[in-house]
Amino acid sequence: MEVPWGVGVATGVGSLPYDDRDEAAKVVLGELPDFAHLPELPARGAGADMVGRTAAMLVDMHVDLQPSGWRLVDRPGIDERRAVEMLRSDLDAIEIAAHGYGGPLKVQVCGPWTLAAALDRTRGDRVLADHGARRDLAHSLAEGLAGHLDEVARRVPGATVVAQVDEPGLPAVLAAAIPTSSGFGRLRAVAAAEAESLLAVVLAAAGEWPVLHCCAAEPPAALSRRAGAVAVSLDTSRLGDAVLDELAAAVDDGLMLWPGVVPAVAPVAPPSDRDLAERVVRLCRRLDQDPGRLSAGLVVTPACGLAGADPHWARRAYALARATARAFADSVGADQ
Repeated sequence: MEVPWGVGVATGVGSLPYDDRDEAAKVVLGELPDFAHLPELPARGAGADMVGRTAAMLVDMHVDLQPSGWRLVDRPGIDERRAVEMLRSDLDAIEIAAHGYGGPLKVQVCGPWTLAAALDRTRGDRVLADHGARRDLAHSLAEGLAGHLDEVARRVPGATVVAQVDEPGLPAVLAAAIPTSSGFGRLRAVAAAEAESLLAVVLAAAGEWPVLHCCAAEPPAALSRRAGAVAVSLDTSRLGDAVLDELAAAVDDGLMLWPGVVPAVAPVAPPSDRDLAERVVRLCRRLDQDPGRLSAGLVVTPACGLAGADPHWARRAYALARATARAFADSVGADQ
């Protein structure tokens, strides 16, 4: 499958530890010139977080902020307007920083299941607890995401927009591990068929190259592939033997691999790019795959978002990811 990113490239997962939108955009374009992304800046406050930012994209559904978190409401209020304004200002910053940019540009959105597990209904428990509510949420998100991608393409006309759907909560949704709003119980597990169906609705709206990101220990690779993801972005340090067979089968079926190998926070002794490239090679071999064959679609990333890192490490992590991607391509003899 032809992809808009080249061989030996890296990108970010999404979040950064800055509160200055212009600085964040400059860091991304400076350190990731071959595969930039729209930064997420949760340090800016409520509405810049993953859930609030995605909720600002919903169509015909509204939210406000309660002490317990984001909640669906009947009409827009100040919290939603603030989230919309912050997203618009982030787009303003990337539009300026990416002037003349001509490569792939990734945007991130919270997936329908993680969002349903995080949002409360106006009255009652989480959206996840209601079959009709979670269906409506997925369709609203799909429509909002499509409009968001159109706006990004309009603002950065030389870029090829790639959408990443973040589903860190999906394994917990499937395992009945999401707590109720009261915290005294767990919500019933969602059937895999429904999880796949509603995820597919959003991935279908995510353009030609939808990427599923899940930094949990058991990313649902097979389900993601069936739902339409072309690549899976994951934290390689958390993968246990139990999920490798499923991941290997999904990769055999054409799912591309985006290994997160760069530490998300500064380690005591930072690894070298060659060390990290060797980790990528070892992962490919654990999956019984030829690293050279996988190099065409493989993108190196940090292990997860960098919101918890210090600003110095965030910049260094991006430079290290880029160097690791080149070192990996060199080690397997891939043309860059």
